Amino acid sequence: MIQMTNVSKVYGDQGTVKALLNLNFKVEQGERVAVMGPSGSGKSTLLNLICGLDEPTSGSIKLEGVELASLNDDRRTRLRREKIGMIFQTFNLLPTLTALENVALPLRLQGLRRHVTEERATSMLDRVGLKIRAHHRPDELSGGERQRVAIARALIFRPPILLGDEPTGNLDSATGEEILRLLDDLHREYNNTVLLVTHNDLAAAFCDRILTLRDGQFIKEMRTGRTGISPAGEKSGEK
Repeated sequence: MIQMTNVSKVYGDQGTVKALLNLNFKVEQGERVAVMGPSGSGKSTLLNLICGLDEPTSGSIKLEGVELASLNDDRRTRLRREKIGMIFQTFNLLPTLTALENVALPLRLQGLRRHVTEERATSMLDRVGLKIRAHHRPDELSGGERQRVAIARALIFRPPILLGDEPTGNLDSATGEEILRLLDDLHREYNNTVLLVTHNDLAAAFCDRILTLRDGQFIKEMRTGRTGISPAGEKSGEK
């Protein structure tokens, strides 16, 4: 589903800033992988490369077998709209649009008619428990509610790949755990491929595999042996 082969990314005229160095990893369809590491380790660069917002200095990146380097800007934009859902730490909702309009936006960009997009967006807001807040703007919502809207928007077109950039980073611990339970439920329902970058141990435990990134290289890999977060707050699979 996601495959990086010998990927490096350097910045500066002389390649003085080495953001990523010869990364090799693969995320299988339906797998959930967390990438952890200190600030400056290359996590954001990694996400930008995977979603085609940036290009590697060297190496190969494939999504569903498609080599990103073979796509022009328009085709990469289309790939993001059709294949990749993004959840951000800062929510990235448009402040002048209602929750319903924010969620419907990806479908509108695909050219679907308004009544179709609003019907699907209403259903998705209901799925994340926010149908009652459909006509509120982001500044009228709590942080947890805004993140639920962002999740609904990311999943509205049923993308096979979901990328998360610190999806619980701006939330208190209780609200963050609620969001992780929601993501767990939605993953069971849609079986999408999930890649999260996070500093949060609980968010990482939501995933099947944890990779530690430091100085642009993976230094550790751990399989959690878990399938999500249990209702009691313990990691499922533990007794």
